[in-house]
Amino acid sequence: MTHEGFSAAVIDWQRSHGRHGLPWQHTRDPYRVWLSEIMLQQTQVSTVLGYYERFLQRFPDVAALAAAPIDDVLGLWSGLGYYSRARNLHRCAQAVMTDHGGRFPGSSAQLQGLPGIGRSTAAAVAAFCFGERVAILDGNVKRVLTRVLGFDGDLAQAANERELWTEATRVLPDAGIESYTQGLMDLGATLCSARSPQCLLCPVQALCVAARNGNPQAYPVKTRKLKRSTREHAWLWLAWRDAIWLLKRPDSGVWAGLWSLPEFDSHEDLYHAARAWPGHFETLPSFTHTLTHLDWTLHPVRWTLPAAADDAQAAACTAPFSEGRWFSLDEALAAGLPAPLRKLLLA
Repeated sequence: MTHEGFSAAVIDWQRSHGRHGLPWQHTRDPYRVWLSEIMLQQTQVSTVLGYYERFLQRFPDVAALAAAPIDDVLGLWSGLGYYSRARNLHRCAQAVMTDHGGRFPGSSAQLQGLPGIGRSTAAAVAAFCFGERVAILDGNVKRVLTRVLGFDGDLAQAANERELWTEATRVLPDAGIESYTQGLMDLGATLCSARSPQCLLCPVQALCVAARNGNPQAYPVKTRKLKRSTREHAWLWLAWRDAIWLLKRPDSGVWAGLWSLPEFDSHEDLYHAARAWPGHFETLPSFTHTLTHLDWTLHPVRWTLPAAADDAQAAACTAPFSEGRWFSLDEALAAGLPAPLRKLLLA
């Protein structure tokens, strides 16, 4: 396959049939492009759109984001998932301000030196904003290229990943890098889907080894599967005078840095801890929250302290839970919360 034929077909298709109305297109502002690239990692466009607009309203530029408290950033990110992205976003904005005078570096190599920006994200920003002739290789693009090339190397092995990067660079166009890069993204997001590729509509079908062999679902090859685990906890919803007690989670691990409910290993442990508390409790329906690597079963219990309870009584109940404070419902919903807690509070 010649790089000219492949890239020309992608560029022509993108200009005629690709996506052109997304809010982060038609701009060379690296802040907006970078923000969209981070939000779109492992997240569908339809989900990102609302978050993107709200984020820009609150943080219109990199200086505003860098100056914001991390809790404000996590609050706006709440529900979008993969919260390490938000923390890295904040760190990256601060690095741009302190190390680069408030301006994003102008090359993919320099961009990779910023927190949370990997090779593919750096290449996308460099291509869209600075016209750099450089390859991207996100999940969608890996799928397109491995199918077209018939690349059957196991991408769980670093050597094969490096080889695919070499191939991605080899087929870059000599000109039109912006349309080409967007076209690859659009093909992967629309026609060249993981389970039901629409090969008859694909502009590079005639060049595609997988389409010719009738086995596009066989690509990309990646044998190492993510090991899933399970977890189970009782969740304490402690309420007092229309307020909720929330804990700040540790800076690492699941839901790092978010506000959440106190956890117990079992209902029995929760009831033992609360045995001397005033008020009444209600056992709420259990549910399982599915994360990338974890199925987490949670058993919420709402314990309501009497409104007449004084500050000392309330403080005695919350004493075992460090790093916590009372939130009104509105304050809680404006904070960085795990998605299942937000859903629980709004039920």
